[in-house]
Amino acid sequence: MKPGARRAAHGARELPQRVRIVGGAYKRSTLPVLDRPGLRPTPQRVRETLFNWLGQDLAGWRCLDAFAGTGALGFEAASRGAASVQLIEQEPTLIDALRSSRDKLQAQSVTITRADAVTWMRAAAAASFDLVLLDPPFDQPSLLDTALNAATHLVAAGGFLYIESRRAIGEPPHGFASWREDRAGAVSYQLLRRNSSG
Repeated sequence: MKPGARRAAHGARELPQRVRIVGGAYKRSTLPVLDRPGLRPTPQRVRETLFNWLGQDLAGWRCLDAFAGTGALGFEAASRGAASVQLIEQEPTLIDALRSSRDKLQAQSVTITRADAVTWMRAAAAASFDLVLLDPPFDQPSLLDTALNAATHLVAAGGFLYIESRRAIGEPPHGFASWREDRAGAVSYQLLRRNSSG
């Protein structure tokens, strides 16, 4: 749930001031959507579909939400039992909102880091995640390829890479296979899986 233009991805409709977690322990809890340039929450329908693809039980999973925004994707993962969820965000007001949401939910598995997502991923050479969530700003189209290149080494063997963008990425990166994909309005979303051999 991240940046793109505030109305562009949804036509002329105003975006909600809050989004609702759709499943797991925090189901029906709400997260604030601040009026910040480029903030675009992942639609509820898309989140529902993604976690249906993944299965509702993420117990023990290590997850990274690289462009956290409102944190909806990361908190959805935590709600479904993920052992650890790393949220990366660089906007200070969004960091404050993420911390407030974590405290309200008592989401102890969630860690919040203020950083540029691409820089953080490139530097995290030793990190390994079962699920990496990539939803970079829609209004910076070149960022998708840069983020994808920075993220692939972080996905564990047999793990998943989720990509949300205006356009499908086409051929998966080396070592990955397309698992599921769909489209909802202006949002294209894909789930890739890394080969079990790594």
